[in-house]
Order: sequence, then structure tokens, then C-alpha cells
Amino acid sequence: MTYLWLALAFIAAAVVAGLVFARLGARHGETAKHWKAVGIAFAALAVLTAVFDSVMIGMELFHYDASHILGVKIGLAPIEDFAYPLAGVVALPGLWMWLTRKRNGSSKMNLKGLIPQALLASRPVSWINTAYPFAAAMLLTTREIDWVLIVGTFYFLIPYNLAMYGINDVFDYESDLKNPRKGGIEGALLQPHLHRPMLWLAAITNVPFLVVLAFAGGPAAWISLAVSAFAVVAYSVAGLRVKERPVLDSLTSSTHFVSPAVVGLALAGADVTPGLLILLAAFFLWGMAAHAFGAVQDIEPDRQAGIGSIATVIGSRRTVRLAVGLWLIAGLAMLATPWPGPLAAIIALPYIVNCAPYWNVTDTTAARTNVAWRRFIWLNYGSGFLVTLIFILQWSLTS
Repeated sequence: MTYLWLALAFIAAAVVAGLVFARLGARHGETAKHWKAVGIAFAALAVLTAVFDSVMIGMELFHYDASHILGVKIGLAPIEDFAYPLAGVVALPGLWMWLTRKRNGSSKMNLKGLIPQALLASRPVSWINTAYPFAAAMLLTTREIDWVLIVGTFYFLIPYNLAMYGINDVFDYESDLKNPRKGGIEGALLQPHLHRPMLWLAAITNVPFLVVLAFAGGPAAWISLAVSAFAVVAYSVAGLRVKERPVLDSLTSSTHFVSPAVVGLALAGADVTPGLLILLAAFFLWGMAAHAFGAVQDIEPDRQAGIGSIATVIGSRRTVRLAVGLWLIAGLAMLATPWPGPLAAIIALPYIVNCAPYWNVTDTTAARTNVAWRRFIWLNYGSGFLVTLIFILQWSLTS
């Protein structure tokens, strides 16, 4: 089979799925906007694909058999490579419209609605933020793809986020009712009758993976997995609920994103070096800044629900300034890592620029930071692009 036929198969399946999901989920008058958004998204992904593939092919990380491709290229990337981002942007937005559609009698939704709501609660747009650190840490250490890498990446892609955000949406229901952000890309508003099933679904989808990954590793993996799982549960559940303990909330939230990388390093048997510790510390500071800044927009609904966060305690202005400082320190810390790590220092700048306009924000205007928070979500994709290029350079320097 040529790459062309394989690509066409992906596109055909995506078009069918995209049309079906968009048809089921579209509200009146949204169809034109939907396909316009698909076009814009594909244009952006096409540029990234051309850059990424050209860099990797130019560095001879992989190659295509000339007899299996058409020979048409953009940069060094064969035209067939662009089928996969096209398939993604056609199918996934339609799926999202279906998941977020308004249902008649939603308050009486039965368990048939659990899976779509659980997927919505898991924040699919942010799945990559936990899967990527694990996969990158393990792949750069072992330099091979095995079953542990595949299983771990899948776990930190979906089940892990299902537990982390699903549990949070269950125990945050009262405050989410007062939060206009909920019910879309920033989290589901889970109906009460789905709370218990959501918790069971989180347990059922997480425990088997934790056992398998623990079996694949040694004591270091056991400890890192335990810390990761505890942080996911402790952040939200009643009794522990560290999200209501200022500063500890940011520390725990950052653990959610750094621990997958630590698990990957532990499973791969990585050597602990000063440079690695500095890199992890910088990543941890980035995570703290992200949580602190994200908490600013929720000051009012959190206070109304009696939730204490780092933002509700020290105020919006100090929290924004703290976030800027943490991102700055994280960027400076990367300058102390081995080459090509210092290149990552520049990644802190977009976050600082995004956050800095709210340097003097007040508690009454804190909700306006949601605009910057939405930009933050997409900034992560740009950062991932730059980090991947640095990882490719690291790979080539050590090969």
C-alpha cells in the first residue's frame, strides 16, 4: 500500500465522522462558522507540519521510500503528510460540537450521557499537556518505542485527565454553577446524578494502568506513580481538598503536569543529573505560574462558594505578579541547563507577555483575565512546537 492510499483512507474516515458529528451537534446557523474554523485550523497545522517534517527529514531522522509517494513536496515534507492534520481538523471539531451540544431534558440525562460528559470533563484540548511530558522524558532517555512507552502515553493522555478533571468537576459542582466558564472547552458542568458514575469511571480507567506501569518499573516508578495519583485525588476530594489551601494548591496542580515526566524518567531508568533537576524545577515553576494565573479569573465564583485559593487569599494583583515572576525564574533557570536546554528559556516570554497586561488587575476586574487564560491554552501548543524542535536537536546531538 502506498502512503497516498493510506492517507486517503484516513481522510475518508475523518470526513464521514466529521460530517456526522457536526450534523448531530451543530446549532442553527453554526455550520458556516464551523467549516471556516476548520479551514483556519488546517492552515495553521499545515504550516507546523511543513516545518516539523522538513526539520526531521533534513536531519535524517526518517525518510520515505520514493516509490511509495507522489513526489510532490512542501519544503521537504511529502504532500501525503498533510493528510493527517487534515483528518484531525475535519473529525475532531465535529466530535467536540457533538459532545458539547445541548440536550433536551439534560437534567434527566441517564447514564448513556456519561461517556460524552466524561470526555468533555477531561478537557481534550489539554490532554497533550500530560501525555507529552511522559512520552518525551521516556523516549529521550531510552531512545526506543516499547509497550511501556505506548501504554504510559495513552494513560497520561486520556485516563489520567479523566480522573484529574473529572474528580475536580464532581467536587467543584457548587462553585461551577456560579462560574460562566463551565460547560465547554474549560470543563463540563456535570449533573449531580452523574457524579458517582464519574468517580467510578475514573477509578476503573486509572487503577489498571497504574498497576501495569508499577509492574513495569522499580521503587522509583512506584513512588512517582503514587505521588502522581495522590496529587490527582488530593487536589479535589472532600477531606483532603488541597485546592482550597493557598500555595499548596499551586504546588499540587504543578505536580499534575510534572509528575508524568518524572514517571517517564523513572520507568526509563534515567540518570539524575544537576541539569535534569534544574529542568524539572523550571517545569515545576511554570506549572505553579499557570495554576496561579488561572485562579485569578475564578476569584468571584470561588469566594461565593467559600473556596480559598492562592488568588482569593493574596488577591488578584499579587497573584498575577507572582505568576509573572515564576515564569521569569523558570526561563532563567533553563539557561543553567546543558545545551540545547538554554534555547527553551525564550519559551517563558510569550507567557509573560500574555500575563503582564494584567499587572494591576483588581479583584473586581479579575474575570477579564479569562481572555488571557484562553490564549494561554493555545500558547501551550506553540510552546510544545518549540520544545519539540529542541528535543529533535537534542536527539541529533546525542545520536
